[in-house]
Amino acid sequence: MSILEQEGEQKQEKIVSMFDDIAPTYDTANRVMSMGVDISWRKKACDLAFNYYGQNRLDRIIDVACGTGDMMGYWQKQAQKANITIAELIGVDPSNGMVDVARQKFPDFHYHISKATEIPLEDATADILSITYGIRNVVERQEAFYEFNRALKQNGLVVILEFMKDENKTLLKKLRDVYMHKILPYVGGAISKNLEAYTYLPDSIESFVTIQGMQKELEKAGFEIVHTQSFSMDISTLMIARKK
Repeated sequence: MSILEQEGEQKQEKIVSMFDDIAPTYDTANRVMSMGVDISWRKKACDLAFNYYGQNRLDRIIDVACGTGDMMGYWQKQAQKANITIAELIGVDPSNGMVDVARQKFPDFHYHISKATEIPLEDATADILSITYGIRNVVERQEAFYEFNRALKQNGLVVILEFMKDENKTLLKKLRDVYMHKILPYVGGAISKNLEAYTYLPDSIESFVTIQGMQKELEKAGFEIVHTQSFSMDISTLMIARKK
């Protein structure tokens, strides 16, 4: 293993350890910091993906970096509302602490403790693969996109919700940045008793790829972008891409 690979592995292990630590308070912190608006973003992502996929029965949805299982719950709820059947919902996450919480909330779903770059499932077996607010935490992002492509069926969809870097700073976006850097870390830190974890969030956004950059990475991995949409002063971005 090269020095760069070792550094990447150490960085990934540190991120996983951080999420293990904040897992018990993660849901509470998320709801408080987002004031619950992230729920509407997640529902919108599910509904649009179902519309783009256009089938009433799905064999498998994989939620990568599933954390405490929130997105899996919304896949199930929105599918029921749309009379869509999902045979299997699978969560993949390297954090035992986060998955332990998910199992308590959603005991009927299936889970794997694994990295985004090493999904322990067969080729071309998933209809939809989602990753919500987790792709920033994947050190080997391009490798993960290749792995997503491998796991998806032909014409399957990858659904990404993320806080994206934006180089075009309007006044509203500058106000957003003040909240992300000056207020959010202390709110999250107070709830979780881990200031470092919630300082990491805005810092990770600043060092993250732009929307255009991520689109290029997905295209390189064999996807076609079918939908891109930003929410709430561009705080959150939804991207849906289809496997070619």
